[in-house]
Amino acid sequence: MEQFAQFAVDGQRLYGMLHTPDTPAPVRGWPSVLMVHGFTGNRTDHHRLLTLQSRALAQRGMASLRFDCRGSGDSQGDFSEMTVSREVQDVQAAAAYLRQQPDIDPQRVMLLGYSMGGMVAALAARSVDAHRLLLWAPALPELWLPLLRGGVLPPGVTDLDGWPLGRAFLQELPRLRPLQAAAEWGGVAHVIHGDADATCPPEWGMRYAQALGCDAAAIPGGTHNFGSLETTQMLYAESLRFLGGG
Repeated sequence: MEQFAQFAVDGQRLYGMLHTPDTPAPVRGWPSVLMVHGFTGNRTDHHRLLTLQSRALAQRGMASLRFDCRGSGDSQGDFSEMTVSREVQDVQAAAAYLRQQPDIDPQRVMLLGYSMGGMVAALAARSVDAHRLLLWAPALPELWLPLLRGGVLPPGVTDLDGWPLGRAFLQELPRLRPLQAAAEWGGVAHVIHGDADATCPPEWGMRYAQALGCDAAAIPGGTHNFGSLETTQMLYAESLRFLGGG
C-alpha cells in the first residue's frame, strides 16, 4: 500500500509517501526504512531511485517513508533556508512520524541516505536511534567548499543553476563533523558507492565505512547517480541484502 504522508517542522508542512507491504503485519510490526534524498533532490530522486527502492522493500516485507525535506520537492519552505542542520531536524521529525504509524515496529526504524542525504543520515542516526544505517554515495562538506571562493562567504543567496543557495548553508559547512558523528554512533551500518562516482569520490565512502566500522560495497561502473540499469539493479540487490538483515 502507498499512502500520502505529511508532518510539520516549525510550522512548515513536509510531504512524503509511506509504503507498507500488502501482507498482514507481523506481531511486532513491520521493520521500516526512512529515506533521505540528496542535494536539490526530492522523495523520488534521480531516475526514481527512492521510489523503486521503496516498492522493492514492500515486496520484501519492509515499510518505508520517503519525504521531501523543507524547501525541496513539494514540502513547504524555501530552498534558500536549507541547511544540513535543518535537514537533520526534518529527519528527526520524519522518524517520529514513522514510529507513530500503525503496524510499524518502532524499534526497527532504519535510515537510508543518498549523497548529501547520506551525510544528513550519518549526523541524525544517533538522535533518531536508527536500527541500521545505509549510505549511498555519501557526501562530505568538502563537496561544497569550492563555492567559498577564496574562503569568503557570499553576501547573500548564490544562484546555483537556478537553486537559491543560502549563505547559512555555506557558513555551516566548516562546523559539520559527519565522520565524527558516524564514529560515535556505533550501530550496524553499510556503505554502497559507485566506483566511477565523479561527484563524491569512492574514497569518501571508504572514509565513512572506516568511521562506522563497517563494510563498504563498490558498484562496478556505478556513477554518483548509479546511472545505468545494471548498476541500479546491483545497488538495489545490495541494499535489500543489508536492510533485510543479511
